[in-house]
Amino acid sequence: MTFLIADDHPIFRSGLKSLLENAFPKALIIEKENGEEAEHVIKDQQPDYAFLDIDMPKKNGLDVCKTCADKYNTKLIILTMYNDGEMLRKAMNNGANAYMVKDNTSDELVECIESLKVGEKYWAKSLRKSPKVQQELKDYKDISENLETLTETELKTLKLVGQKYSSKEIAELLFVSPKSVENYRSRICKKLVLDARNNSLLIWVLEHRNIIEEFGKE
Repeated sequence: MTFLIADDHPIFRSGLKSLLENAFPKALIIEKENGEEAEHVIKDQQPDYAFLDIDMPKKNGLDVCKTCADKYNTKLIILTMYNDGEMLRKAMNNGANAYMVKDNTSDELVECIESLKVGEKYWAKSLRKSPKVQQELKDYKDISENLETLTETELKTLKLVGQKYSSKEIAELLFVSPKSVENYRSRICKKLVLDARNNSLLIWVLEHRNIIEEFGKE
């Protein structure tokens, strides 16, 4: 069994290495301090499991997941201090097989590896038990389902609204008439169940900007 630890904090790498050696005495453990080096190891050596921090020099753990997911046999484990639904969602969308929180690593390490061995995904217990995280994931699902009802032109309009372009400016960017943009906005409000008055669309877009910007990307 081979593990890769990619983290730019030597003390944390040392602690995780010790945990792995105690739990899996025969394991080979590779250490790297940035995402670029981690990606090379995954491509060239395909370790069984790779622990990836999110915040690393040169390339972050989410980008490593996006590049390597489903291309190699390595199970990708995000191991981070971020304890929220948005980062969990991004990790899973980028192809991570597991998401662990550094504060609870020692308690969940073996459970995580055993889950991955049998083909299951693993989320940190603190996230699974958090009502806030569960609500964040539900909100994302609901918003994504609403966005799926929009046409391509309506989605472009929505994103431009979020960038605070006026209807006239949006019309020029989309090569349509201002009246057409007003119609797009009206249909968007109807699909999202928003009041078309009082800047409700702009307020909604600004509140959910991160999800809207991600939506539709490959």
